[in-house]
Amino acid sequence: MASDFYTVQEVKDIGFKAIGKNIKISRSCIFFNPHLISMGDNVRIDANCVISANHELVIFGSYVHIGVGCYINGSFGVELKDFCGLSSGVRLFTSSDDYSGEFMTNPTGPSELTNPHNSSVVISKYVNIGSNSVILPGVTIGEGSVVGSLSLVNKTIKSWGVYFGSPVIRLSDRKKNVINLSKKIHDS
Repeated sequence: MASDFYTVQEVKDIGFKAIGKNIKISRSCIFFNPHLISMGDNVRIDANCVISANHELVIFGSYVHIGVGCYINGSFGVELKDFCGLSSGVRLFTSSDDYSGEFMTNPTGPSELTNPHNSSVVISKYVNIGSNSVILPGVTIGEGSVVGSLSLVNKTIKSWGVYFGSPVIRLSDRKKNVINLSKKIHDS
């Protein structure tokens, strides 16, 4: 019986730009342009995730977790830094159509009739994004912040906060103990 996760050799055979140690990827994941995707150590990508790279790199640091059913449109660059995670169902976009009505809004028409907003997304260290949240192009989530489930992140948010809502608002500060906890991992 085959494992739910690819073997080390199968991960290498996918053709990623770079991979670290202890990579666990569900066999049901789909990668577009894996040669533009790199991963540090201890990355886990759970079932039914779709990760797409196109014009820019998609970079996962170390100790990154991508939960079940996440979609990452990384066409214009994504970086998930160390010790961060996306809970199940998170949608992350680096491109979005112009919905003003002045332009066409899907990829089936000529590109000169569209006006997409294309911009990279950065998820900083110690960040966790709650289930079924949506991250829009151009967003940076500051170090240590967390985003509650079902939230819409349509703007850059500051470090060490607890955010929630559609669109997100800062509810409170977040404690920084995770920094000390991560040092214990490196020391072991």
